Amino acid sequence: MSIEEIQNEIIDEFSMFEDWEERYQYMIDLGKDLPLIEDQYKTDSNIIKGCQSKVWVHAEMQDDKLVFTADSDAIITKGIIAILIRTFSNQHPKDIIHSETDFIDKIGLKEHLSPTRANGLISMIKQLKMYAIAYQTQLK
Repeated sequence: MSIEEIQNEIIDEFSMFEDWEERYQYMIDLGKDLPLIEDQYKTDSNIIKGCQSKVWVHAEMQDDKLVFTADSDAIITKGIIAILIRTFSNQHPKDIIHSETDFIDKIGLKEHLSPTRANGLISMIKQLKMYAIAYQTQLK
């Protein structure tokens, strides 16, 4: 699936819920299914700066596609990173770099987060795209 197709799928899923309490519960459930980062990668260098909670992300290339794993010490934050990893994992770095993230606004996520969590969300997206840039330069 392309990044856009995954984003549209996420938009559809979030539209099925009637209120934000249900959406938060869904995000928590997504966080429980997150491909967890191995303990050896839970280092300070893999922590996303700018997040209120601790969020660790690891990226590696497999067959010219980036594969992300992550973890967080907060359940909502874990759900947020799970949504982003679902969107960007197993994608070519150039596709990640050039992707839009307006699906976040379409599901209403940013406006339902505290300002510090919203800043953390932006930091997570930036970090995933930075990994993509770093790996894309290695492919050239």
